[in-house]
Amino acid sequence: QVQLVESGGGLVQAGGSLRLSCAASTRTFSSYAMGWFRQAPGKEREFVAAISRSGITFYEDSVKGRFTISRDNAKNTVYLQMNSLKPEDTAVYYCAADTAGWAIRTQARYDYWGQGTQVTVSS
Repeated sequence: QVQLVESGGGLVQAGGSLRLSCAASTRTFSSYAMGWFRQAPGKEREFVAAISRSGITFYEDSVKGRFTISRDNAKNTVYLQMNSLKPEDTAVYYCAADTAGWAIRTQARYDYWGQGTQVTVSS
């Protein structure tokens, strides 16, 4: 069983930045694709960004140019750097692991999920 622990959420003003981290408890982290998803109040959880085991990245259109996903395999950690934050980015952010290794948008393809971290952007 793989545990994913997110950190780095908080309250920030519009235009500010946050960096989320997700630490994985597995020795095979480098073989996984990792994704970030978010769920705003009253809405379904949605894809934000993903990175394959080879480092290929994918982004949801609304975050392109503002968010950057990266990974440090030596630390078993994936990051989400969020810049130019907007109030509509307010949500609980979840990281997820896909043991198949492909960066994908489909939530059902991910095998493990973290508990989430709250990001609140004030206007």
